Amino acid sequence: MILAPTPPLSVMPGFDLWPGLLTPAVQAELVGLTLAALEAAPAAQYETAYGKAMSVAMSSFGPLGWTSDAAGYRYADLHPATGRPWPPIPQVLLDLWAELGDPAVPPDSALINLYRDGARMGLHQDRDEADPRFPVLSVSLGDTAMFRIGGTARKDPTRALRLASGDVCRLSGPARLAFHGVDRILPGSSGLVPGGGRLNLTLRRARPS
Repeated sequence: MILAPTPPLSVMPGFDLWPGLLTPAVQAELVGLTLAALEAAPAAQYETAYGKAMSVAMSSFGPLGWTSDAAGYRYADLHPATGRPWPPIPQVLLDLWAELGDPAVPPDSALINLYRDGARMGLHQDRDEADPRFPVLSVSLGDTAMFRIGGTARKDPTRALRLASGDVCRLSGPARLAFHGVDRILPGSSGLVPGGGRLNLTLRRARPS
């Protein structure tokens, strides 16, 4: 099985964390699959709605990929630069979703976030999906991230925790629309990703079931 025997930690209602859930072999497999996908669908530092380039480079697996520019945030059928479909979601991620996400409705997007030294992601909500009843399942690979999560209002108090390589977390229920982000990564904390940095893969259901 793809999972290491570790119980989840309930960080807050709806936010569950499985430390070290993915075995080293599965982590290495996912990094290889992701790097191959980035050859076909290059990662880009998309612009925010305010015209500022993100520090995180992004691409996607699946029928739908997330993209952003001055026109706003959205899911698209085709990679904006190549005009080709996004690479398919690896089976190992589909299996993970079946176990921890929603076994009845498969994901139709898996965002690829590449953090190099200095990259961060400000507090935000995942609101571009059609139905927030479906969870967001997040996989960490490579360097440790200083992750921050709060409530459903931007002014709510936040807490920080470390997400290391192989950790998996799930935002669902009352935490599905929680504000969250990455303050920074810890360079050199893992040698898994060639060239250093962190890969974050987030599985979602973007369209209605």
